Amino acid sequence: MDDYRRVADKLAAAITSGLLKPGDQLPPQRQLARKHGLANSTVARVYGELRRRGLVVGETGRGTFVRASPPPETPALTEPAQVPIDLELNFSVLPGQAAMQAESLAGMVRPDVMAETLQPANAAGTPVLRAAAAEMMARGGWKPDPSGIVFTGNGRQAIAAALEVIVPIGGRLGVESLTYPLVKGIAARRGITLVPLPMDEHGLNPRLTDLTDLDAIYMQPTLHNPLGITMPPARRQKLAEMIQHTDLFLLEDSIYGFLSDELPPVAPGRTVVVDSLSKRLSPGLTIGFIAPPPMLAEHVPTAVRTMGLAAQHFAMEAATRWLLDGVVEKICAAKRVDALERQKIARGYLPVQGDPQAYHCWWYLPEPWRAEAFAATAARAGIAIAPGHAFAVAHGHAPNAVRLSLSAPPLETLHRALDTLRRLADTTDPYESLDA
Repeated sequence: MDDYRRVADKLAAAITSGLLKPGDQLPPQRQLARKHGLANSTVARVYGELRRRGLVVGETGRGTFVRASPPPETPALTEPAQVPIDLELNFSVLPGQAAMQAESLAGMVRPDVMAETLQPANAAGTPVLRAAAAEMMARGGWKPDPSGIVFTGNGRQAIAAALEVIVPIGGRLGVESLTYPLVKGIAARRGITLVPLPMDEHGLNPRLTDLTDLDAIYMQPTLHNPLGITMPPARRQKLAEMIQHTDLFLLEDSIYGFLSDELPPVAPGRTVVVDSLSKRLSPGLTIGFIAPPPMLAEHVPTAVRTMGLAAQHFAMEAATRWLLDGVVEKICAAKRVDALERQKIARGYLPVQGDPQAYHCWWYLPEPWRAEAFAATAARAGIAIAPGHAFAVAHGHAPNAVRLSLSAPPLETLHRALDTLRRLADTTDPYESLDA
């Protein structure tokens, strides 16, 4: 075996075994050449081979570093792919975003700052973080009381903690007839009965009698998941009047709200608003926010602490810096533009529905396709999508549709994936193989 490949294999083994960790710097080429008795040109080939394998990245003037993970392989669209194109999960990391966030966190690697972030943190965070979070969550003339905001590890934990407070074990929670799948899982674990409420093209549309015997309501009135629709002001006002009449609490999931027009919570005095940085920034290093109404302000932090859901100190410090440096708003502004562009691409290929500001859309499939069969066939073509039954609350009432999450793939990949789905849907026989 060539000398450079032998050395490259040795370094590759150290990387894949974890001996060399992401971010570690490899020795300068001259130093490695002396250590192994190799020519400088041979060592250059070693580093080139590691870059070719996707294990390291070179930074001009700084050196060569172990990368976080190998780049994903380009999946084949007409054959089963080991790494599918992800149109199932909604997450977006824009070009240049990582560098912007990293620059904002540069001061955190100082020993004195790091020592502080390694200490336990209170679920209520710091006054500075609460004030910054209140500014971020403010919309449509509404702004939460900073003193009541509580922080969890992510948005999912914020939902779980809020439900702990407003719905008793074995209680009844009203939800949209198509809802976020996580809520179904939380309800099952706590013995909560989910009561599907009527919807139309404007979102949740219950009658007052539909709210009888409920303990609370969970909803996504802005860029609903999975339908991608936003409830207009008139419908919000009608629902707010019902909430006030029944004295129910409303859990409003505003995870996608940053992409849309800024409408206030449906019934601020009875609403727990949950949000996070998962969609605004990324799921890898995030934080969840809970803004309760005054009457629940003492109960929410207790639930977060007793359930062990409080955000970690490092994440809260990172969030503080990103909010104060303007990083969050810059990235959100760029994502609003990106979402519009991706929706335009999707509508050029498929008759999808939903708000054009959303990062996801809803597609009613043509006959004779069924959602489960189409999702399975798309997976064999290397594309992951979410069938309608994943969101349906009532068994046997899943629409023959799929949700397409548009945010993750590069634009060129998104074009190819949507074109493949279009050609797949045009196949008259659902069991016919898609031609290359």
